[in-house]
Amino acid sequence: MRPVKTTAVLLSLSLFACESNQITEQTIGEDIVIVKQSMGQTLGYSKSSGVTILKDSGLAFKDLNKNGSLDPYEDWRLPVEERAKDLASKISKEQIAGLMLYSSHQSIPANPQGFGAGTYGGKPISESGLPTSSISDQQKKFLEEDNLRHVLITRVESPKVAAEWNNKVQAFVEGLGFGIPANNSSDPRHSPVASTEYNAGAGGTISMWPESLGMAATFDPALVQRFGEIASEEYRALGISTALSPQIDLGTEPRWNRIKGTFGEDSRLAADLARAYVDGFQTSTGEAEIAGGWGYHSVNAMVKHWPSGGPEEGGRDGHFAYGKFAVYPGNNFSEHLVPFTEGAFKLNGPTGKATAVMPYYTISFGQDKSGENVANAYSKYLITDLLRGEYGYEGVVCTDWGVTGNERDNVNTFAGKPWGMETATIADRHFKVLMAGGDQFGGNNDKVPVLEAFELMEKEMGVDAARARIEQSAVRLLRNIFNAGLFENPYLDPQVTEQKVGNAKFMEEGYNAQVKSVVLLKNEAQALPIKERKKVFIPQRYVPSTTNWWGIKTEPRWIDPVNLEIAAKYFEVVKTAEEADFSLVFVESPESGTGYDLADREKGGNGYVPISLQYAPYKAELAREQSLAAGDPVMDPSVTNRSYKNKSVETANFQDLKTILDTKKAMGDKPVFVVIKAANPMVMAEFEKEVQGIFFHFGVQDQVIFDLVSGKYEPSALLPIQLPASMAAVETQLEDTAHDMEVHVDAAGNAYDFTFGLNWSGVIQDERVAKYKRK
Repeated sequence: MRPVKTTAVLLSLSLFACESNQITEQTIGEDIVIVKQSMGQTLGYSKSSGVTILKDSGLAFKDLNKNGSLDPYEDWRLPVEERAKDLASKISKEQIAGLMLYSSHQSIPANPQGFGAGTYGGKPISESGLPTSSISDQQKKFLEEDNLRHVLITRVESPKVAAEWNNKVQAFVEGLGFGIPANNSSDPRHSPVASTEYNAGAGGTISMWPESLGMAATFDPALVQRFGEIASEEYRALGISTALSPQIDLGTEPRWNRIKGTFGEDSRLAADLARAYVDGFQTSTGEAEIAGGWGYHSVNAMVKHWPSGGPEEGGRDGHFAYGKFAVYPGNNFSEHLVPFTEGAFKLNGPTGKATAVMPYYTISFGQDKSGENVANAYSKYLITDLLRGEYGYEGVVCTDWGVTGNERDNVNTFAGKPWGMETATIADRHFKVLMAGGDQFGGNNDKVPVLEAFELMEKEMGVDAARARIEQSAVRLLRNIFNAGLFENPYLDPQVTEQKVGNAKFMEEGYNAQVKSVVLLKNEAQALPIKERKKVFIPQRYVPSTTNWWGIKTEPRWIDPVNLEIAAKYFEVVKTAEEADFSLVFVESPESGTGYDLADREKGGNGYVPISLQYAPYKAELAREQSLAAGDPVMDPSVTNRSYKNKSVETANFQDLKTILDTKKAMGDKPVFVVIKAANPMVMAEFEKEVQGIFFHFGVQDQVIFDLVSGKYEPSALLPIQLPASMAAVETQLEDTAHDMEVHVDAAGNAYDFTFGLNWSGVIQDERVAKYKRK
């Protein structure tokens, strides 16, 4: 296949009458033909794929299977359900197995080594002589040999390269079998890059918005829906038609390291924001709409993680065996379903429900009424009886990534996560997911274990019943591809993509949302804002050595915590406290690790240690004597108690607290303001009384902070989570229960509770607080 040129050029414009339907043709590059018709859907096809145009009653259709006749699945006049059922009945078991695959993480271009590595003609992209928008060897294999059609995209070189890669992939798969398009997807990709500068006329590689917990801090469903509308347009311009979001787990366990990706701990707020988010992503209007709210701005939303991964015991995360259990000591399982059942499954818009659901890795301990304790994706009770039966959900259920893979002996290795099915074969795990009611396998590029699971189904159910069951999944999966209009036109104009993604208007709206996401917690004597050009001291920040999920370690270092060039546009930046009129200390919330320590295991312990939300060393004197859940046949079957009572842990970034206190000492009576980038709730008592002001945020551009400090904007955000009075309050709260901590009360008497926030006048008391504040 010849590479698609990057510039859209109108090579031919033919106008001819087919009854009253007016048809025009336009080419993009050398290979892609766009067929527009006045009385029907716009079609796009690749010359190299072998697809041709069929005519029926003067209307144009794509002959995707190249049989010379119009099949029901090719007829855009028919309802999506009818088209999906027709195609599902035609495709082979091997092709259905391919639909059930969801690829491992794909970078464009592929990394030369390490995570997500790939080759091009057997060589790294830099040595191949090929454009960076080329399809890798590994991608060609899983697209053609494994029939995979769902691709997870991570890093892209640029929007233009992403659009070019999309066109090449769509042309490649269009030439195979029944011409089923690729349904590309993405995890959230709109996070702000802190050091970048914003101005009203500037664009970017993509618009930048607050993290989910920052969105929640706005308490504004309309803002969240607007984000969905913009993000979906950008996604579709990149060739992405499924969002692996929103994450609507309730953040009721303050130590969980994924709480920043949630909409907070309150089920009503999370439901309202989940509904707004999905409506924004899935709904197309105007010329972009095809039917029923679906169209060329629509992005399927895969809400996660059913039935909530939030209540992790002790805050340990389910990506690793030490965090495999979600627990419900407060008997609040049903409340964790509310963001799904009352939010994502009850949309205001015409698409009705989120089209896909991802269960989390965790075992929802003691919640399966059959008495089985297996990961959520393996549970027939949670998927078939509860999700599909009681709540009538008929969308796609896709496992989280790597659920069917094997774990490793080293518990800290990022590998498979088959919790509750550790000793089963990989084929048996796939079988278990399908029998539980699942449809798709995240992170699996290989059709073989899926086909092996089909064989087990045929033995269990009989050939006809097994075929009917896998066709049911195929219909669900195909439905989402049809709804997005990909069967008609999956192609992009790279020039239009460059103009749309990260355009100035989208960047401006994202920036304004960031401003609305920053909570002002303290403003002693109304010392803020500082509207004059005063001298500011911004101490460097010590960044400790860390190891990420893939085992990559960073070296410790001292850094400027913000872009000082931006700071200098607002204030005179000086190098010492003595010179300064005031100080801004930028820190991050405490980082104490994962809750598991191999060193403790080597010393004869069970390996489990506390997760701390304070900077100072912490000893867990109030932890449970006996854990609520335990057991791992691979990691260590002898460990039946995961308690960490009376164990201690130190915080990696203790220097942040020392920097705050040292700066205050050096500044004397001059004001010190602390800006906290928070990944979790934290104990504020260690320093709050020592400083004059505190900003609390979840990730924004540096410029946002300076716009607030200088008074260009007024803070308006509210806390979407509680901030604990102490680690004792954290240790004695219940993992599944919202609003159950004793909260910090500051020197002014303000309680850092859910819905608290300040503006320049004082405590915010508005309609958002009246609506959501816990009575």
